Order: sequence, then structure tokens, then C-alpha cells
Amino acid sequence: MQELIWDVRPDLIIETGIAHGGSLVLSASMLALLDMADAIESGVSLDPVKSDRKVLGIDIDIRAHNYAAIEAHPMASRIEMIQASSVAPEVSSRVCEIAADYQKVLVCLDSNHTHAHVLAELEAYAPLTSVGSYCVVFDTVVEDMPSEMFPDRPWGPGDNPKTAVWEYLKSHREFEIDKTVQDKLLITVAPDGFLKRIS
Repeated sequence: MQELIWDVRPDLIIETGIAHGGSLVLSASMLALLDMADAIESGVSLDPVKSDRKVLGIDIDIRAHNYAAIEAHPMASRIEMIQASSVAPEVSSRVCEIAADYQKVLVCLDSNHTHAHVLAELEAYAPLTSVGSYCVVFDTVVEDMPSEMFPDRPWGPGDNPKTAVWEYLKSHREFEIDKTVQDKLLITVAPDGFLKRIS
């Protein structure tokens, strides 16, 4: 993800699934580095607080202690959170409104891992991905693992993020799986999940 963010240089990163907020902080930190690099290249002084680059996180349940920890973090000014279902029409509409103010958008989907939910997220958020950027679908590895690995989960082989990716790509030729990302990694939770927007 660090390499992708550095290469794409997004203005907005949209993330579904917040959990403890670690990926929000990582993404915000990478955006701060991009601002620093831009400032050095242009020879302009940098104000790390007044950046237009932002991370937008969506989760159906942001626990109070996690919310407080994220809000107290030095990167908090770069992070906005929405507590609601990522597939609720009013939420996707709000996210679309926010994304309209940005030139380069990178999307990360990492919430409920059922086929139906991920497919709904792809339909809602993948179109916001800028050409040349990525929609990254996490935990596609579920398809490649034994079903007994998920005894208490509604997802498993045959019903997971990878099956949703395959279904989505049947009718969305503007994306392709960028296997160069996964092929250089020793291990990844997102095989076939790095979707590059090509048109």
C-alpha cells in the first residue's frame, strides 16, 4: 500500500472498514509524506496541518475508544470518518459528493467480506477510482483458504471478496487485475485484489 500510494499520489483515499484505525493512520501518514515531497520539489514551505489531501474512512461501528484514539492522533486533521453502513445509498451518495472535490482518488475495500457486500461496495465506490489509480479489495485470500478457517463467519470459499471481484470485472472493463503488485510480494491477503483503473 505504501508503494501504491507513493506511485499514484492520491488526493483522497477512501477506506471501508476502520476497525482500530491503523490503516487510516498509515494512509494519512503517506499523504503527509506526499505533501512533504511536493513542498521539497516546488521549494515551498510546508504547513502539515493545512493539506487538502485526506483519508475518508467508513465503518458501521466505530467504537468510542477507537474513535477517540484516532481523533487524538497527530494525523487526525487528515482523517474524516463516517459511522454507517458503507452500502447504504445515503452514505455512498455522501462519499461521492466528497470525492467530487478531488482529482486523484484511491479506494480500499476492507469491511464485511461476503460476496454480496463487497460487490455492492465495488458498484458504489470503484467508479470513484481515478484512471491510473487503484481500487484495492482486501481479504480476497479467503477464496484460497480451507472453509474450516471461517467457522463463525458468513464468508468462506465461494462467497468472499475474490468472487465479488471476478463478478464485478465481467461487466467493468475499465478495471484490470494488476498482478505485478501481488507477484512481487512474498505473501498477500489480496491476491487478484489490486484493481487498476485503465480507462
